[in-house]
Amino acid sequence: MKRLTVLALMLTVVPALTGASWLNDPSNNHEFRAGIEAGFVGVLEHTIQFGRNGTQFDYVNEGRQNILFPFRRLSAELHLKPRHTITFLIQPLDIRTEAVLQNDLVLDTDTFPTGTPMNLRYGFDFYRLSWQYDFLTAPDRELAVGLSLQLRDASISFASQNGDMLRVYQDVGPVPIIKVRGRFPVGGRSWVGAEVDGFYAQGSVVTGSTNVESSFRGAILDASVRYGMTLNDWLDGFVNARYVGGGASGGQEDPENPRSDGYTDNWLGAFSVSLGFYLK
Repeated sequence: MKRLTVLALMLTVVPALTGASWLNDPSNNHEFRAGIEAGFVGVLEHTIQFGRNGTQFDYVNEGRQNILFPFRRLSAELHLKPRHTITFLIQPLDIRTEAVLQNDLVLDTDTFPTGTPMNLRYGFDFYRLSWQYDFLTAPDRELAVGLSLQLRDASISFASQNGDMLRVYQDVGPVPIIKVRGRFPVGGRSWVGAEVDGFYAQGSVVTGSTNVESSFRGAILDASVRYGMTLNDWLDGFVNARYVGGGASGGQEDPENPRSDGYTDNWLGAFSVSLGFYLK
């Protein structure tokens, strides 16, 4: 969070000292934009299961994901005037909790007995590259549709606090996504915006993996609404409410984790509220 604060100060203070021309020249046919958000995220529902005979573990009720966690998001955009935009997004998500197991927890071939004090980590960072086409050419309006390719970087661990037992699941893989984004003025310097990235698929390849059974299914929904204000020619501020959800269910044809049958059932639904700035 300290690094994020420093970056936010740089985004707001440096342009004020040097002027906006260091970032964009109005005569160019392209424009660079940068966004930063910080706030909190709360988990609405989250269950996970490893192994067809494994436990369906409720992270909220049993894993203590019933509090708020820090949230941040960084993005960089290249706008090719007047209609095309390429965006790169960095979205960390690292939720760590401590809990005492209320029931036996079976993860593939390992069993953590009832009453075990646990350190739990659900890490699901992702990186997203997007392209979108804007049907409106007015600089203060946007109605765009496009495609995204998301790279998930998952690291999920269950560890007994005495150090006797540890189970770790890690995975990196691509996810295809459809994107829709809009922004419209509402009077004066104020504006409202919305953004949706989502996808649902079943089977091999189309879900981003070739090592899965035909019944494997996956989904993602990243949807937000925001209210913003143009502070000056180079900076917007906004408040954003977001829903982030999705997951996957099914088995791998060739299990990657040792002592595993390759079956996973993992579904998450969360919301975030954040304050952001948009440098243009």
